Amino acid sequence: MSDLHGYYLEDLEVGMSASYAKTVSESDVYTFAGITGDNNPVHINQEFAETTQFKQRIVHGMFSAGLISTVLGTRLPGPGAIYIDQTLKFKAPVFIGDTVTATATVLEIDSRRRRVKLETVCTVNGKVVATGEATNMVDSRG
Repeated sequence: MSDLHGYYLEDLEVGMSASYAKTVSESDVYTFAGITGDNNPVHINQEFAETTQFKQRIVHGMFSAGLISTVLGTRLPGPGAIYIDQTLKFKAPVFIGDTVTATATVLEIDSRRRRVKLETVCTVNGKVVATGEATNMVDSRG
């Protein structure tokens, strides 16, 4: 794997895994809201968030999904892979100050179609906050 190209299809094996961790700051939440336009008050308004079941602001669920994209695009399969699809289930809230670890693990490799299916999981202190599966199209050496 080089900086400009991730793994080739022939280099991947079922069970290979990679992760990326990020501590979510208040600035990250405001920036994400600004970029996406998702200004839901549960994310950006403390007084409103205190009236919800969470009792405090929560991080956008898609912020965690973005960390999955980081793993797929920079680590496994890495640069050159094309993100085809993703399923997601949000299991628990992420709060400002939490460190989210996104992990992708190779589940299946379809060499003929150049598709790799990966399990995607986001955790905070070992607790699953989001789970799903992703499909990437990966270059072969040939």
